[in-house]
Amino acid sequence: MAPAGGLTLTQAGTGAATRAELAERYAHLTEVLHRHAQSADAAAALPEEVFAALRASGILGAAVAVEYGGQGGDSLLTNRLIELTAAADPSVAIILFQHYAVSSRISEWGSEAQKERYLPRLASGEWIAASAWSESGSGADKRNLATKARRTRGGGWLLEGAKAFTTGAGLADVYLVLAQTSAPTDGVASTYGSDGQTFFLIEAGNPGLFANTGMDLVGMRSSATGFVELTACAADDSAVLGPVGAAVRIIAGVRESGATLGAVSAGIAAAAYRTAFAHARRRGLKDQQAVRHRLVDLAAQVEAARSLVDASARRDSAEPGNTTLYSKILCSRISEEVVQEALRLLGSAGYLHDHPLNKLARDARAVGLMGPTNDLARELVSAPWTAA
Repeated sequence: MAPAGGLTLTQAGTGAATRAELAERYAHLTEVLHRHAQSADAAAALPEEVFAALRASGILGAAVAVEYGGQGGDSLLTNRLIELTAAADPSVAIILFQHYAVSSRISEWGSEAQKERYLPRLASGEWIAASAWSESGSGADKRNLATKARRTRGGGWLLEGAKAFTTGAGLADVYLVLAQTSAPTDGVASTYGSDGQTFFLIEAGNPGLFANTGMDLVGMRSSATGFVELTACAADDSAVLGPVGAAVRIIAGVRESGATLGAVSAGIAAAAYRTAFAHARRRGLKDQQAVRHRLVDLAAQVEAARSLVDASARRDSAEPGNTTLYSKILCSRISEEVVQEALRLLGSAGYLHDHPLNKLARDARAVGLMGPTNDLARELVSAPWTAA
């Protein structure tokens, strides 16, 4: 018989909530997500019941300090919550991942005024945050941004440009927008981003910001991933997050945080394993040695993915930033392999368009394409090898 949650649950840190404890704590939320996942995927939109459950659960405040109304959690907690959410609906998990990412950047780089304005709202679930970094023409490395921010005579800023593949577009209440504020120089060498770039916190009510969720995605269909257009988007200095022209420093620190999209992949893999195990038990296949052994292999892959996600969060390896990148590369591959093997195990039972495993297969593929893409992650690890 499979253990609760599908696998043996590992405690990875003193005082850290186990996966079993988190599953119990957020059981109502994950039940709502799982119940609506298929219909939301078909409609390419999340129903209001999902948002109500998400906001009421308290999960949105995990990355915010207690003094601002959050849980004060570290990357070990947030990664496990991302994994738990992804096992119920990966689309919601990547919305949550971006929410945590923006919350963390404000916590690390925000002024006290910014923290007081945004963190309590993000922690309570009143507001949801999204990252608007990527552009159609800039490539995954973010080094050739078309979005510009220029100084106005009044001392503020005017942003012009467009962002693509923004998760949570149209849902978010505040966007972390990356813009070029001055010409890059040769002074900063980077594989991801460049100098002369600045982050801005732009609220959804800004009349110069327009969100378009018209992208017809193959996977992660209910993640509201789309375009954000900035047209004569005015912002004052209070919207600038961190030093002007030094966004590359913030970007470089992201992978050192231990937060990893590998957690999304681990959740997808766990869900696929549980589906395969349930099928084997329902069809009386668990008495066949060959089937049991295939399930053991799947369980081992899921446990390996979870272990690497936890290692990323602990940041105790020789090169923590590389461990975070490894977790994304390997876990995204593991999730695709586990889903495909689960489909093979189900045979014709999984060859129906609306079978949940087919949704998971499409969602699993998406993680490797998210920033930094797996190819860029490999470049970030290997580029220093060529230095003199």
